[in-house]
Amino acid sequence: MKKKLSFHQLKESLGAPVYDFPKYSTQLLNVANQNAQATRPKVVGQLSELIQQFPGNTLEEWEEWYLEKHPESIEVATKKIEEMIERFRESLDQVSRETIQSWVRDLVIIKTFVGLRFQEAVLKEGAQLLNTVYRLSSEEEESKGIDGFIGGIPVSIKPETYKSKPNLQEKIEVKIVYYSKVKDGIEVDYTGFLANK
Repeated sequence: MKKKLSFHQLKESLGAPVYDFPKYSTQLLNVANQNAQATRPKVVGQLSELIQQFPGNTLEEWEEWYLEKHPESIEVATKKIEEMIERFRESLDQVSRETIQSWVRDLVIIKTFVGLRFQEAVLKEGAQLLNTVYRLSSEEEESKGIDGFIGGIPVSIKPETYKSKPNLQEKIEVKIVYYSKVKDGIEVDYTGFLANK
């Protein structure tokens, strides 16, 4: 038999207070916390390790024990989140319908297009490196693992993780350009393509 216990039920079962937060506030506080990095180990300690070291049994004992080790952490984390919420307030005052519409267009139209068509940008940048031309592959060429051509040379564009999955690799007889996703785009490695060119 399986029984689901909600976080609310777990709190009640362990005698922990159950807060009634205003609607949407926890999502907002979570985002503020992530941006402020307020509950990172350098602020509040490595909680997963601390709870293992904790010698007591009750919530009250845990709170007392924790605060002896990290007396300022709750206040420091609270202040960081409070400052981030204030920045959110300032930012929200600048968000208009036009801002929202631009954001939705960027997500739905532009990022979708760029995300699905980034291979062309990879080919174009590679061609510019060599001061040559590029083209996307035809359907027939694509069926052979060719994503495009740089200066007439067939190229396959694969994620960096492709290297670590030999059992998934098809037999590709062309040069491979690898890319990896980074925070604000992709990082492209043309090394394999440029080698023995």
